[in-house]
Amino acid sequence: MICDVHAHYIPQKFGDFMGDRWGPRVGPAITVKEGIAKHPVSDSIADIVGRLELMDAAGVEKQVLSPHRPPYLPDEKEGVQAIHLLNDGYAELAHKHPDRISSYVMLPLPHIDASLREMERGLDQLGCVGVNMHISCFDRSVAETEFEPIYAELNRRGAILFVHPSTNGICSPFINDYKFTAPVGTSLEDASFVLHMIAKQIPHRYPNIKFIVPHLGGPIPMLLNRLDAQGQSPRHHPNLPEAPSVTAKKFWYDTVCYGSKAAFCCALEAFGEDHLVTGSDYPVLQDFESYTETFAYIERLGLPKSVTDKVLHHNAQKLFGFGH
Repeated sequence: MICDVHAHYIPQKFGDFMGDRWGPRVGPAITVKEGIAKHPVSDSIADIVGRLELMDAAGVEKQVLSPHRPPYLPDEKEGVQAIHLLNDGYAELAHKHPDRISSYVMLPLPHIDASLREMERGLDQLGCVGVNMHISCFDRSVAETEFEPIYAELNRRGAILFVHPSTNGICSPFINDYKFTAPVGTSLEDASFVLHMIAKQIPHRYPNIKFIVPHLGGPIPMLLNRLDAQGQSPRHHPNLPEAPSVTAKKFWYDTVCYGSKAAFCCALEAFGEDHLVTGSDYPVLQDFESYTETFAYIERLGLPKSVTDKVLHHNAQKLFGFGH
């Protein structure tokens, strides 16, 4: 069975608290036996029924939940309140469906001490299986020095960190002014995270963190040779402790790529079959393909069955320790 490491869900209480600060919810409505559900990332009973039906049809045993937008607020008290509503909503759903639903714990960034407390609460009390951060917080990379205590604690715990784009188009008018924020900007955010981790040497200094990067890492797979050739030059990063490709290959990458054989095979060759994990970006891709198709395309790529079985049915389960 498949484990979906990249699936979005917004508890209603959190969404109501955020209001207009949250922005529009993503994805289409889903049809269930009771009729047309509300938005699939809200917490109505019909939505959960529909979600589980889609999971059954796609052969997905478990989803690991996270929000699709950064849930960060500048005021610490308000930010902590929002994150509690979010994480409590995840924990409640996971408690109702323990065999089908897990979640990452979100952190009330940029408030570091509060984030460390919430990480402890999420991992030790709520039963979360990893941590989720967005690639930037108020347009500052999470590789910046102020976030260092987060990585130190993740490393101490040997925790999984799933990162997600903030949908800011890497703060570039070259992307945003041309209306490619979502189609291209998100993949550039994925790539920028990997690059910032390489530059700051965070995976080298905190080797126990298990990083998951979405969307096959964006353009990173096709840049490894160039990064090794130019990235360590005297003009760029001459004092890296290891080649950029070595750092990049320590991460896991989810398989969201809109069914692109070229993208998948490039990432497979770049990172190896052990470092690809199944994700869907649920429900975003349902505007373009069915939930079943988001995983089924992998079996039609003409790859050895041993490879597709490992990617579809073993890598994510092994990473999270989900036994059978």
